[in-house]
Amino acid sequence: MTIIALEEHYITEALRDTNADHPMLRNFLLRQNEGRLDQPALRGNILQQLLDLGEQRLSAMDAAGIDIQVVSHTTPGPETLDASLGRRLAAEANDILAAAIDARPDRFAGFATLPVTDPGAAAKELERAVNTLGFVGAMTNGHVNGRYLDDAFFWPIFESAEALDVPLYLHPTLPPQPVIDACYSGFSQDVGLALSAAAWGWHVDTGLHVLRLILGGVFDRFPRLQLIIGHMGELLPPMIWRAGFMLNGISGLDRRLEEYFFENIHITTSGLFDHASFTAAVHALGTDRILFSVDYPYSSNDQARAFLDGLPVSSRDRQKIAHTNAEQLLKLNERKESR
Repeated sequence: MTIIALEEHYITEALRDTNADHPMLRNFLLRQNEGRLDQPALRGNILQQLLDLGEQRLSAMDAAGIDIQVVSHTTPGPETLDASLGRRLAAEANDILAAAIDARPDRFAGFATLPVTDPGAAAKELERAVNTLGFVGAMTNGHVNGRYLDDAFFWPIFESAEALDVPLYLHPTLPPQPVIDACYSGFSQDVGLALSAAAWGWHVDTGLHVLRLILGGVFDRFPRLQLIIGHMGELLPPMIWRAGFMLNGISGLDRRLEEYFFENIHITTSGLFDHASFTAAVHALGTDRILFSVDYPYSSNDQARAFLDGLPVSSRDRQKIAHTNAEQLLKLNERKESR
């Protein structure tokens, strides 16, 4: 069975150094490397694994039987940088990833990094990444200094993605600082950071972000746009009915809220290998819009693969989740033939 993993991360030295004071780098990753987070799958040199786009990564894929990684820059990316620096470092990151893909096009594909603080430049960089570098879409990390992407300021990015017929992957970032201060303070530094990030906060924030995109009219303006979200749907699958129940009569949208979720959203298994969450995702979306992901190197390839192999689904549905859905959404076979 072919295995394609969609949310698999790398980092460039330039963005690592530029974002050195970002909490996710200053605290979270360093604490993992020091063994201060009691999660065996997260121990080891995470930064070294992120920097590697060669043999170490391929060996880890081989050990778990993962055939293809769709690689994307980790958070933080250029989202908090000034426009000129963001443009330069995003293009540099995409060129570095393109070189790795060119070296092993049978094993790697890429999501572009975008300088979202300059939406016009981000739209052009997406076009370059897709048409020149052969990327299959883009990933961006949540809000931009507290400004969410439903703001029409960012819509050139959506327009470009729809025109290029490639999906955007909305990855979490930390909630805005006032939210962190109000909701996630009062604990130890380790607990507060984890709670505001991967334990809870960034999933809530990303689920809200998706609802904002729907309610803000993004999918009415760009009805063919396809959005990917990770972590088994960022808490939305068990809540989408309730959100629609409360909002459909007052939203003013062209469709019921649930319809946007069914028709414009795909979700991945990244970093959330739990049967209850998977069951909610299947009930919300069916198996045609669920795609396998690991969240490498933050999650274990072996754990993710064991989860996939143990899912209580038919062989056909397992094939969909493992590779068929990704091949269709990202047009991987078409791009392979064109190279």
